[in-house]
Amino acid sequence: MTNNFRLYDFLSPERIIDIQSDSKDDALKELVEVIATSKEVSSRKIFEKKVFERERLMSTGIGYGIAVPHIRDDSISNFVIAIGRKTAGIKYDSIDNKPVKLIFMIGASHKQDKEYVRVLSRLVLRLKNKEFIKQLLKIKHPQDIYNLIKEHE
Repeated sequence: MTNNFRLYDFLSPERIIDIQSDSKDDALKELVEVIATSKEVSSRKIFEKKVFERERLMSTGIGYGIAVPHIRDDSISNFVIAIGRKTAGIKYDSIDNKPVKLIFMIGASHKQDKEYVRVLSRLVLRLKNKEFIKQLLKIKHPQDIYNLIKEHE
């Protein structure tokens, strides 16, 4: 991966969903199911186990209605991102105790140390834009969400 990576390179409209569940654990499971369809993920079971292990260490709810569950494992060949949306919000144990409306799930290989930090920081930088977040919550179709992310790169 070069320094010129773009977040949308690791995402596809098929991995952008409206979450049906009302609980954090079920929402995470929904996203695991979606992200595990990616060719970059060789084991849905391992991915799910690692997501929940990471979540037990510390909530990935970063505040402002956003969560970024992220893992690295050898069962993942390259970066992969899925996005889940729940406009009504989900109780998530976020650092600001507010419900989460957007979940950005990220998987990476253990070999991607420096790139992993760059992907996370690049995503968090984008998520500080309140207008961008409002648009993500308002847009109806996954393809349009994907296009919005592409426009903001």
